[in-house]
Amino acid sequence: MSERQKEIRRRRKRRANYAGIKAKIAKADGKLDATTKQKIADKLRRMTPGADVIINALDL
Repeated sequence: MSERQKEIRRRRKRRANYAGIKAKIAKADGKLDATTKQKIADKLRRMTPGADVIINALDL
């Protein structure tokens, strides 16, 4: 498998994870406690280098 295919796979996995997190936040309807928000923010930071932009967009 080439490097390009590996990177595409990583991007797709990241996008799927982000969609799942976004759905979880939407389902909670803005009623997440501080520890849950912190866990989600930490997970996003581990997942992608541009996490700060995403965290601000999701109001975490």
